[in-house]
Amino acid sequence: MAETFVLITGAWHGGWAWRPVAEQLRAAGHTVHTPTLPGLADGDDPTALHLSDVVDFVVSYVEDRDLTDVTLVGHSWGGYPITGAAPRLASRLRRLVYWSAFVPAAGRSLYDEVPPPYQELFSGVAAASGNNTVTLPFEVFAGGFIADAPEPVQKLVHDLLVPQPMQYFTETVEPIDPATLGVPVAYVFSVDDVALPPGEYGWVPRFPERLGVTAIEAPGSHEALLTDPAGLAAALLKA
Repeated sequence: MAETFVLITGAWHGGWAWRPVAEQLRAAGHTVHTPTLPGLADGDDPTALHLSDVVDFVVSYVEDRDLTDVTLVGHSWGGYPITGAAPRLASRLRRLVYWSAFVPAAGRSLYDEVPPPYQELFSGVAAASGNNTVTLPFEVFAGGFIADAPEPVQKLVHDLLVPQPMQYFTETVEPIDPATLGVPVAYVFSVDDVALPPGEYGWVPRFPERLGVTAIEAPGSHEALLTDPAGLAAALLKA
């Protein structure tokens, strides 16, 4: 049965990053939308934007196109906007899927959920940026996010990333209650994803546990949407 996917990126990425996965899903007969979120398009002015603007954008994107029976997928930081949007879009959703994503808790921002070295990195880079944005050093990206790609590919993808508004990391959304949302919820985890180190701050088991689900495994790293799109697409369909 054909589905309609709306794929929401993580920090620093635009909708372009989903293209290899979108092509896999479209080849299987599905409709796929890959929007670029406010503040994450090349040349966007990030200074006046807030996380609530991103949530509003996701809601408007679905409503303005009158999309229904939607599988809404969020990657990494994208767990925040899909969580904020889900209750407002519940009647239009088929499934809500978190892929190696943050599952927000009450009063906790992404900044609160990452290890102290990331907190120090984000704060220092944002303070020095002049516009309160965070860029990801190549060494951090290559080793923690996309270690399953050769260095030329790592450098190419890193060059395509855009600065992330720091306020997107420090602002919060209301968490969902899967029991009352009325929409099936799933969590997909890429098994080689060490963007968050395993253990106390790891993706699993803490985030699937917040949803009351068991994680579905997918191959690849945090950037599997680019390094193993076929495997990721298969996992999203399984979810």
